[in-house]
Amino acid sequence: MAEEERFTHFTQSGAAHMVPVGTKQESQRQAVAEGSIRLSSRAFSLVREGSVGKGDVLGVARIAGIMAAKRVDQLIPLCHPLAITGVELDLTLDEQEHRIAITATVATLGRTGVEMEALTAVAVAALTIYDMCKAVDKAMTIDNIRLVRKSGGKSGLFVHPGIEEEGHDK
Repeated sequence: MAEEERFTHFTQSGAAHMVPVGTKQESQRQAVAEGSIRLSSRAFSLVREGSVGKGDVLGVARIAGIMAAKRVDQLIPLCHPLAITGVELDLTLDEQEHRIAITATVATLGRTGVEMEALTAVAVAALTIYDMCKAVDKAMTIDNIRLVRKSGGKSGLFVHPGIEEEGHDK
């Protein structure tokens, strides 16, 4: 079985292990992930107006996502600790759908990618919004957390099938 066709976090005998990356070449790596959280019209209005009793929902969610990206190795057992060189979190209000779109872009110069860091940043930002708004809306829905694109490393560029690159951070 070719390397790209097998799960790399398992040895030949099937034991879980941390993938050895010491011999890989360092390269500029970037990952972009996205997701969203849908709120009731009342909760959405409170977030938009900055009137949620717990404070600035979008500001706190942005910081939470950035902090989460920096701690992925403490959350997901087989992830390597990384020297992240940048994290950007964009939270966009969608008035029509009463949803907040979340996009995380994470970069590093290293031997392994930052896909998990970008995905975790989106998930934790969404969970933070949920936590801050649950007193008003317990029926919020977190949707479509996915890797949009990644670049760098041996496998090169990946763009999620069906997503046009236009409109996404590069």
